[in-house]
Amino acid sequence: MLVVKIGGSLDGAEPLVRDLAHHEGELIVVHGGGPRIGAELEARGFETRFESGLRVTPPEQMAVVEQVLTQLGKELADRLSQLGRLSVGLSGRDARLLRAEPLDERLGRVGRITAVNTSLLFALMSRHLTPVISPIASAEGGPLNVNADEVAAAVAGCLGEPLVYLTDVPGVLADPADPESRIPVLDGAEVEARIQDGTIAGGMIPKVRAALTALEFGAPWVMIAPGEPGSLPRLLSGKLGTRIVPEKISREV
Repeated sequence: MLVVKIGGSLDGAEPLVRDLAHHEGELIVVHGGGPRIGAELEARGFETRFESGLRVTPPEQMAVVEQVLTQLGKELADRLSQLGRLSVGLSGRDARLLRAEPLDERLGRVGRITAVNTSLLFALMSRHLTPVISPIASAEGGPLNVNADEVAAAVAGCLGEPLVYLTDVPGVLADPADPESRIPVLDGAEVEARIQDGTIAGGMIPKVRAALTALEFGAPWVMIAPGEPGSLPRLLSGKLGTRIVPEKISREV
């Protein structure tokens, strides 16, 4: 089984969706939705702000965010189903799949995951259905918007299964200016050291932090790799991306 996190745009993503549909093992897919959320909020006259990489979500914007993410999940599940992998688009509020608590009042309706209903995921997979999860969580006072990387980390960790972040970068780079300087394997201590020395910077920091969270929860390893055609078999064989592993086994991988 793999938990796979993909971005929130299906534009130009057909080759990747086909790869997911034809993957031989079990999958759980978590998706984002940033570009489409931003466009919809702008169309409705809302201002978009970010703090520490997280979208500030005032209560009056929450319904729009949830609507966009839920629709994206349904579209992705429908396309996977058309390609032969029967899938179900789920909001994290369905059967309380994801439960969360507010992260910071300054961020509005933004949360952190506190529990995952793994029984629902196992029930769907036992029926040969692929869960496609939108990063909206159930909480006191109404739904919360949760960073999709963190949702994927919580799901993989609670299941004890590997996590793959499919991104637009080759992986973690030894030289951020050299796309050929991919680091094949890092452990937690090495990740922290590279954050401190500036090798890991910008948007890669929250992704590797989420990867470490997944390991802490129980995922055996996390891969950060480019979401390009044929990427899944190549990254699983170590030919693509960066694998992040617990320190105790880092030298054995």
